[in-house]
Amino acid sequence: MFVALAATAGCASGPGPVDPLKYDAMACAELDVAMGTTAAGISRTAISRGTVGQWNVPAWAPGGTKAVTAIQERQTARIDVLRQQQVAIDLVRKRNCR
Repeated sequence: MFVALAATAGCASGPGPVDPLKYDAMACAELDVAMGTTAAGISRTAISRGTVGQWNVPAWAPGGTKAVTAIQERQTARIDVLRQQQVAIDLVRKRNCR
């Protein structure tokens, strides 16, 4: 049951480490799109994390609370990676587009 919930909550393994060099070759318009996409991903993941936090796990479900905590931690890690991507994109935008 919780495996299905975890899969629908978006806790599949997230992207790897942020590579700032991949943004150097992008045009300013592409950087703007990447920034918007990243911001939307942060919002979507934060909303999902909040929804997971409001789940009422029955007391009889073994490991239910641990599953919720694990899902929230994975979503927090995903948000951290997305924020790192935003920082990398912003640095390239400041250097190349302004």
